[in-house]
Amino acid sequence: MSKIGVGKIIYEFSKKIQEIKSELDEIGGPTSDMPELINSANLLRSNEYLAKVSKKQSELLSIYGQYSKALEDMITVIFDIQNDLKNILREQSDLISNRKPKKHSIQKNKKKPIKRKSPKK
Repeated sequence: MSKIGVGKIIYEFSKKIQEIKSELDEIGGPTSDMPELINSANLLRSNEYLAKVSKKQSELLSIYGQYSKALEDMITVIFDIQNDLKNILREQSDLISNRKPKKHSIQKNKKKPIKRKSPKK
């Protein structure tokens, strides 16, 4: 159990992923060329759009990388716990199998149960 709070980290990364996806959706698609603008202005607008999308996609990839790493850490913790539980079960099983059976002492002068007759009707 080397990492504590991994669940919170994963939750934060998940929120960040949703936020960046939302920002990408807000950017929308590339704007269409406007005939009244000259070619260089249309290219500039297209370039700005591509730069925004590229930046957001890079952020998204970075967050996904961190998210994946946090999930791997969580899986490692889970496997550590699983191994600890297996070892505990083995130790307890060994203790049970190594325990010598106790001899039951016979009670002397054990009273016999009294049989009562049922009342006649």
